[in-house]
Amino acid sequence: MVQQTKQSTHPSFFVLILVFFFWGFVAASNSIFIPFCKAHFHLNQLESQLIDFSFYGAYFIGSLLLYFLSALRGVDILNKIGYQKGIIYGLLISVVGAVALIAAVNFGSGMANETYAFYLILGAFFIVALGFSLQQTAANPFAFLLGDPAKGAHRLNLAGGINSLGTTIGPLIVSILLFGSAKGAASADTDISKINTLYILLIVLFLVAAAIFWFSKMPKETSDEPFEQSPKASKTLAAITALFVLIMIGLGRENKLPFFVIGIVGILAVLFYAKIVSQKGAGLATGGEGWGAMKYPQLVLGMIAIFVYVGVEVTIASNMGGLLETKGFLTENGLTTAEIDPYVSLFWGSMMIGRWTGAISVFNVSERMRKILCVIVPFFAYGLVLAANYAKGTDVSVLYPYAGILVIQIIGFFAGQDKPAQTLMIFAILGILANAIGLMTTGYVSLFSFISGGLFCSVMWPCIFALSIAGLGKYTAQGSSFLILMILGGSLIPPVQGGLGDDPSIGTHYSYIIPVICFAYLAFFAFRVKTILKSQGIDYESAISGGH
Repeated sequence: MVQQTKQSTHPSFFVLILVFFFWGFVAASNSIFIPFCKAHFHLNQLESQLIDFSFYGAYFIGSLLLYFLSALRGVDILNKIGYQKGIIYGLLISVVGAVALIAAVNFGSGMANETYAFYLILGAFFIVALGFSLQQTAANPFAFLLGDPAKGAHRLNLAGGINSLGTTIGPLIVSILLFGSAKGAASADTDISKINTLYILLIVLFLVAAAIFWFSKMPKETSDEPFEQSPKASKTLAAITALFVLIMIGLGRENKLPFFVIGIVGILAVLFYAKIVSQKGAGLATGGEGWGAMKYPQLVLGMIAIFVYVGVEVTIASNMGGLLETKGFLTENGLTTAEIDPYVSLFWGSMMIGRWTGAISVFNVSERMRKILCVIVPFFAYGLVLAANYAKGTDVSVLYPYAGILVIQIIGFFAGQDKPAQTLMIFAILGILANAIGLMTTGYVSLFSFISGGLFCSVMWPCIFALSIAGLGKYTAQGSSFLILMILGGSLIPPVQGGLGDDPSIGTHYSYIIPVICFAYLAFFAFRVKTILKSQGIDYESAISGGH
């Protein structure tokens, strides 16, 4: 049985925060490592995005394995072993991945075939992220157990804020390790083995965190409750897995883009088919036998929304290196790989700005103070982004004009009124407009328009999550696990944009039509889910839940 405590926050929660920091730090660091590997291994834009394919694909595979093993055993395996051990095992898997990455970098540097060396690195990234998948699945519910459950949302938002801090400084630290602190002091031909320092440090931190969790006395949270069997939902996930395997087979082909396109279209078709078929027959109360949480249309459409949301968040940042290196976009000759980190950091910093602002509503403050903080917090977080870049040696004056976009974000927050459907609709429309402006212009206007996608993405996760699981009742936990699976979008959407960027008739700049399409679906979801929930008698404008 779960034993929750009414005490103040458990000291181990502050170790748990470190785990949240790891996820953000490493994930955002990929945005610098991607263009570096593109130059170092002589890759095209799609091939460079395979780092995201490996990283976020591991989240999908890890969550999928947990689901099918639980279905096979008839009990939720993570609940059985406990969240504490789940995090420990996840950290140790990430240690194995970090060791493998160091080995791949050093062994691969001596290989005559650079392609093989790159694929060794991808395999190591996969193992690191596989550990992150287990950590994330366990850490979110565990945060509620490490103190008063009534304040669990507060702790999750604090953890999310630390995660966003990691995403902001990660690209800067990796850039310093690879290129030095002076802007433009090195080229992309710098020694890749310099990444060893980072991963040796991460190995130490992973092991220290695992040891602290191992020796700490924490709440017991194991459960033997039967696992909800949903054979038709399982078949749907198996079909999605088959399409993912098809994409993996395509990696061995010279033209990889068609496999990604077919895979994504197939995955969306499978989910829409599941939505239609599961709705036939009787109503939700008695119908949808064998579909589990998937008999709820808001959940299936929400799975697509999470797929698209994570995809657009990752693809904007991951393809930004290729965009900034494009001749004539920002500068006549394009930026070098060593010069792009301030802009990548600003994108992930925008995520932090939005998430910190979105977290204000969780805390018990007066309406007047909330409005004041909604103005102050974005600029405070923006100041931290500037300070981090200044400490790195960047001329931050080029980032000053971005402050004007914060005003648009603040207006969006006030207009959203803490209503998830309304907030999601507003920020999805802003995302469409910003990326459309980016497509039609060049220079800093275009760049800052694309970067602002981070601001508009930042508050979408809790909105999508809250709307997708509303009214699921006993299927809420299963529905949540299905949503986590769809982080898969971060694996598949960036390579598609990269493939479009490789096409001379399109180029990296116009490949940003992909984010426009993604934001358009999110706007559709915000509109459609209101009607669905209203038909079920559910308050679709309930308060926004904790962030991601």
